[in-house]
Amino acid sequence: MNEREYQVCINCVMDTTDSKITFNEEGLCDHCQHFYGYIKPKWIVDDESEKKLNDIVARIKKKNRKKKYDCIIGLSGGMDSTYLLYYTKEVLGLRPLVFAVDTGWNLPVADKNIDNLLKGLKLEKVDYKINKEEMRDLQLAFFKSQVPYQDLPQDHVIFASLYNFAVKSKIKYILTGGNLATESIREPNEWVYMNDLRMMKNIHKKFGKIKLKTLPTASIFKYKIYYRYFKGMKVYRPLDLMPYSRQIALDTLTKKYSYEPYENKHYESRLTRFYEGYWLYHKFGYDKRKAYYSSLIVSNQMTREEALEKLKKPPYDETVALEDMKIIAEELGITVEEFKTMMNEPNKTYKDYKNSFWLIRLGVWISKKLGMTKMQYR
Repeated sequence: MNEREYQVCINCVMDTTDSKITFNEEGLCDHCQHFYGYIKPKWIVDDESEKKLNDIVARIKKKNRKKKYDCIIGLSGGMDSTYLLYYTKEVLGLRPLVFAVDTGWNLPVADKNIDNLLKGLKLEKVDYKINKEEMRDLQLAFFKSQVPYQDLPQDHVIFASLYNFAVKSKIKYILTGGNLATESIREPNEWVYMNDLRMMKNIHKKFGKIKLKTLPTASIFKYKIYYRYFKGMKVYRPLDLMPYSRQIALDTLTKKYSYEPYENKHYESRLTRFYEGYWLYHKFGYDKRKAYYSSLIVSNQMTREEALEKLKKPPYDETVALEDMKIIAEELGITVEEFKTMMNEPNKTYKDYKNSFWLIRLGVWISKKLGMTKMQYR
């Protein structure tokens, strides 16, 4: 942890647990400065954005009029991807193939939400099975590595599976639930490191026990360049081109599909819930709710006072957290005592392992210059 005097932004709830955060003379953090100075002026939902979305939809329909599916959507059970699937089918009139990767960590409520939605929309779903033994070996290696970002293996495999499957199936259009309305304040790299295949392989080489022969992977070059420019894969974020808010999504999904919300964003997964609400929170002192709530603050979906009040309580109940730890330890093939010992070992970061940070930063810089991303990375 850094030794700076504690300070919290006057506008959002990001603070000096982000060691690289800076503040202007008024006390406004660089996250908010970036949002109001760079993201907000270019993120305008109006007739023009509606036309752009309609043009994209028309192009997708035209290109795939003779095919069974005209796009593919990865579904986790989270609210953003769930609402996107509803909107894509019922409002935009597209014919999406639903793609889900079974990592073995989904909570029963998430599976129920998915089943209700698919039944209501009358859509088919591809359940992509991965090698559970390989997945668990990689995830245990990450816990042993002592880095904060324990969701990286799961996220990487999910997106790699989706991209690889789409290209193999010749489905060129991928729609994602990523959005600025609820994700405009990005967590700092020390909390959530980027998708770095080189680091992932290095960590597994040091701490893994079995070879990863079948686990899907996709380097940044593969899915950012090869797939997009040589295979014609297109990735769109429709939620950025339409009026979207957490409340709109929740009200719609609850009314139409009996959707049950989760305690926090991404808590549809037991592993993610534990990693964000316990591992990060107790071992590193990072609370990802600060970034989530700050995104809602700057998009006028939550007040700063509401966020500060919510942050007075831990991310989730201690009893549930310890039960999650027991289940996760058992799945990973270790005891709870061994898991607790791991948690007490010295903290590390991506800098302690071989990584591609410089290449990722270069790619982000190029993407920003080309207008392909508005997010701040540092």
